[in-house]
Amino acid sequence: MDSMDSGFGFPMLSSAVIADYLIQFGIAPVSNLRPEDISKPQPDLLRAVLSHFFAAFVGTAGDGEDGQLGFSDLEGVDNPEHHAEAIRVLRLISKSRTFLESIHLKDLKLVDLLRPTQHRVVQVLSALINFLLYREDKLSLLKPIISETPDYHERTMELKARIAQIHKEIADHQLEEQMEEPMAQQLEAVVNALQQKVQVYNKQQLALRAKAAAINDKKEELHRKITQADFDLTKHAQENSKLRSKLVKSPEKVQRALEEKKSVRAKLKESEKIAMHNVQEKTATLELLNKAHEKLGKQYSKLQDVQEQLAASKTVEKEVKARKAKLNDERASVKSFDTQIVEWQRKVHDEMEERLKAKVKERNQIIAEENQKLGASRSEIESKLQCLEPREKKVEAMIAKATELCSEAASARSAATAEQQKIRERFDNLLKAFDTYMDNVDPFLERVGEVGRLDH
Repeated sequence: MDSMDSGFGFPMLSSAVIADYLIQFGIAPVSNLRPEDISKPQPDLLRAVLSHFFAAFVGTAGDGEDGQLGFSDLEGVDNPEHHAEAIRVLRLISKSRTFLESIHLKDLKLVDLLRPTQHRVVQVLSALINFLLYREDKLSLLKPIISETPDYHERTMELKARIAQIHKEIADHQLEEQMEEPMAQQLEAVVNALQQKVQVYNKQQLALRAKAAAINDKKEELHRKITQADFDLTKHAQENSKLRSKLVKSPEKVQRALEEKKSVRAKLKESEKIAMHNVQEKTATLELLNKAHEKLGKQYSKLQDVQEQLAASKTVEKEVKARKAKLNDERASVKSFDTQIVEWQRKVHDEMEERLKAKVKERNQIIAEENQKLGASRSEIESKLQCLEPREKKVEAMIAKATELCSEAASARSAATAEQQKIRERFDNLLKAFDTYMDNVDPFLERVGEVGRLDH
């Protein structure tokens, strides 16, 4: 296990394994990436891999959104077209340094992207691949939980679609309300003008009614005066007949009385003419009043039409209020849906945490068992090593004895050498098996340690 500069340890992968994993995860710069491209890296290798990684797994491209640079990036330079690529590289190294520090790989420098060495390329790519493997392990732990709630995603999508539809309806209604607002304002202005006209017409109608009542009173007074004048004329005719009967008896007195009566009659005729003239004027006034009454009737019908329009506008206002109330109800239902979604997310999160804790506990038990087995293996290897020491001493004694026995020296030496080689080979095989076992166990222990740190 190779240790990184940050103190965080994970296994360094070979160039062939790195090339295979990059192609497998879809972040290789080319589809036919070879181990030689890792061992002898090109200057743009790390930049291409990091850009593909951010685009595929982080959700944003390493060179910025759509590869475009904003005015804030270019406003401080004289010739932006000459610095565009440099700004992209600086943005990529800033984002890469932040992410790699989050997985405990520090000290990423600009030279690592521009002129990377084989050691740094292997180091950075091993960190990325170990992170992706760790991510796959976590996703595999969450798959059983997600599979147990298959309707959650569909229900969430339905609720989101419903919320989007309600928001669209609200936007459409607001748009219609904005489009109808000038018409409503115009109609409101017309209604206000008509209401003012109605008030004016009502005042005119009251004044004309008062004038008509006064004219009717004058007409009755004239009729009463005419009736009284007729009565007086009849009375004077009777008196005239009496005077004619007296005229025979006293002509002078009768003549004076007759002249007086003539003067009175002339005055009465003059007053009658005046009264007739007044009656004709009143009749003309009555005709004018009748015409004014007809006009008022027409205006009253127009007022009724205006009142009907007002009633229609009030019904429209009621419909608008009803629609607003319906929209408020739908907003309340959307809020209830949001609370249900949050509650379901909280339940799923709690279940995921409980299952993750159970998995971690099970993994800790497995690690404890493996540690026990590892201790037993170590003790067994140590005992075997202790057994090998007396054998080596015995072989040395046999070699010394073989030198003394000249006749058996060749056979004894060859036998001892053969036996010693077998023992060494067996010892080397045991050491290789132990190293292989430790290499396989250490990543597992490392991942368990990461799980423990994440839980804390």
